[in-house]
Amino acid sequence: MSNRTGLLSPGGRAVVITGASSGLGKATALHLARVGFHVFAGVRRQEDAERLSAASTGRLTPVILDVTDEKSVQEAVGAVTEHIAEAGLWGLVNNAGIAVTAPLECVAPELLRRQLETNVVGQLAVIQGFLPLLRARGGRVVNVTSGVGNVAIPYLGAYAAAQFAKEALSDALRRELGPQGIAVSVVQPGAIMTPIWDKMSTEGNSTIEGVAEPVQELYRGPFLRFLETNENAARTSRKTPDDVALAVFRALVAKSPKTRYGVGRDATGGRLLARLLPDRAIDRVFGGIVTPTH
Repeated sequence: MSNRTGLLSPGGRAVVITGASSGLGKATALHLARVGFHVFAGVRRQEDAERLSAASTGRLTPVILDVTDEKSVQEAVGAVTEHIAEAGLWGLVNNAGIAVTAPLECVAPELLRRQLETNVVGQLAVIQGFLPLLRARGGRVVNVTSGVGNVAIPYLGAYAAAQFAKEALSDALRRELGPQGIAVSVVQPGAIMTPIWDKMSTEGNSTIEGVAEPVQELYRGPFLRFLETNENAARTSRKTPDDVALAVFRALVAKSPKTRYGVGRDATGGRLLARLLPDRAIDRVFGGIVTPTH
């Protein structure tokens, strides 16, 4: 059913969103419930579920879901299946993720594995789990990535690797699932102020302090300057989590959804940068980030 704007109506449609306890995921879950979707909001802890339920003004059902835990994913799929029975699932919004921030020389293998398990491996496990429900409804997958999925920025190499991989998964899934009637879109937020920035700063400092002193000396100044500049960009951004929620909404209700929705000039600009400039020119753009100051 379509409304007078030509968009599909959210009424009677169920959506699952991961990483809904805070930030972009929380804002998106609350918005989707408010406009009429029945939202199954994935959170990792019961206290997060209770807070989210209290904040909701629509049909929102919290679901305990840790994307890095196969048993948790299976149980979440079972719980959603019980709720919607044969009606099927209209949307799956893969938003859960972390952002490892550190020079790659300082990123321990276990930290890189955690980054990839959360943002890539876990995302695919969730998609695989919910595909039968999506197929039953002719539903949609919306993968939330980042502007860093276009251009690899210094000190965000691990995060960029995960986002590039998620972009690749999205492209392959779109081509594989399209003939089955399942659309796949990507939402690429730029720098937007959420609690993730405090985590990035705290964990980034901790990571660099965990390596040998000579290595710390190589990176400390530029890296700390990068953290400050990055956080300031998020604080002064004109975009908010609600803008991301709106982009996800559009991907879910458009009759012919776009393959990608950029949110913020830095996200859309990064995509143009990657397409138009040669590698060496992009290297020069980021040269100031890694140059020590004396």
